[in-house]
Amino acid sequence: MISLSTIIIDDNATQREILSGFLKKIGCHVETSESGEQGIEIIKKTYIDVVITDFRMDGMNGLEVLQKVKEINPEIQVVILTAFGTIEDSVKAIKNGAWDYLSKPVDLDELEIKLKKISEHKTLIKENEILHTQHDNEEFVSDIVYSSDSMQTVLNMVARVSDSQAAILIQGESGTGKEIIAKTIHKMSQRNNQPFIVVNCAAIPEALFESELFGREKGAFTGAHERCKGRFEIADGGTLFLDEVADIPYTFQVKLLRFLQEKEFNRLGSTQIIKSNVRIISATNLDIQQLVAQNKFRSDLYFRLNVIPIHIPALRHRREDIPLLIKHFIAKHSKLNKRKVINISAEGLDMLMRYDYPGNVRELENIIERAVILARSKFITQEDLPLNMSCNPLTVLEGNLIKQVELLETSLINNALKQTQYVQTQAADNLGISERTLRYKIAKYNIKKNSNDV
Repeated sequence: MISLSTIIIDDNATQREILSGFLKKIGCHVETSESGEQGIEIIKKTYIDVVITDFRMDGMNGLEVLQKVKEINPEIQVVILTAFGTIEDSVKAIKNGAWDYLSKPVDLDELEIKLKKISEHKTLIKENEILHTQHDNEEFVSDIVYSSDSMQTVLNMVARVSDSQAAILIQGESGTGKEIIAKTIHKMSQRNNQPFIVVNCAAIPEALFESELFGREKGAFTGAHERCKGRFEIADGGTLFLDEVADIPYTFQVKLLRFLQEKEFNRLGSTQIIKSNVRIISATNLDIQQLVAQNKFRSDLYFRLNVIPIHIPALRHRREDIPLLIKHFIAKHSKLNKRKVINISAEGLDMLMRYDYPGNVRELENIIERAVILARSKFITQEDLPLNMSCNPLTVLEGNLIKQVELLETSLINNALKQTQYVQTQAADNLGISERTLRYKIAKYNIKKNSNDV
């Protein structure tokens, strides 16, 4: 059910009746109006989330309704109904602040998807306020720069789970910022005045794993000349971040599982039981479920670590964040390197927008740091960027606006499905849309699994 307060503005009584009945059926509160002028008066006196208005009406048209609505309350979303062949009206309306448009006759399933998206957007906005109001000092999110819905979803999840005691598994490609997210969770929690200890599981030799994490007594093994506290003991009261957790040796996994169950351990070479109140956050860029299936990672440990999963999307799946990140990294590295670079040229920005970033945000930062140092003026130019970046252009689409959108959506959906082996839940997450929206678009564009994509 979609709990939104809506108003339908349309001079066609039949259309109002059809839409009103459908909206009530899916859980919306509905007001109706036969003219723009009358609708605006209702909006002034009534709480409204969404306005659904016809574009062409006698008197005030849909664009004028949109302008008046935004003057009353910019947070009200407006969906424009247009007749076939008037796409230019829709484009103009969106440029003026409309949420979206629908062609007549209205596809009710598509309308429901758009309303659900609006509802999700309103929820995200509310949850995002938690991130900025729970703590006065927001320095810890200074490196989390974004405008995309997918990263907003990640940060809203961070805000919701930070104060819990549950184990969190952060997944994402290398360079997406998993450690920054882990630090943010720690600093937003009640443990923020306690230690945040990082363990790079891939960097510890298997023979030393137990002593590094649980500590050791003097003489526990050759070379152990003194007692040494382990990371679990040092992190007591705080957070232990297990980076590259998939690289934990299989032989040690059962001991880690025991700690997660009992919250106790003993140093290597000692029988003394030590308690540790530590919150576990782990991260990996590997598919742990696949490792479990291959008996390379214990399933019981995986379920203990994965109480709350957080997936960070790759930078190529949230390109709208790239300009903001570029601006942030230019300011950061200009200050660090005592340079006076203030911006990037249009050609340089275009080049960066077309690149796929296999190294994600970390790679983008390295590119900008290098460019800031090499730049001959206050602006980064194409000449300051690595030459190999120009070998990875995005496909240029041809045709009218609608055809371009269809081709681009089809291409992005196909790529997402292939990358996730046609797991629609994961593909939708990578695309930053709901699974239902993805199913709708798969059906709309008749996208089928290629027999070669197995």
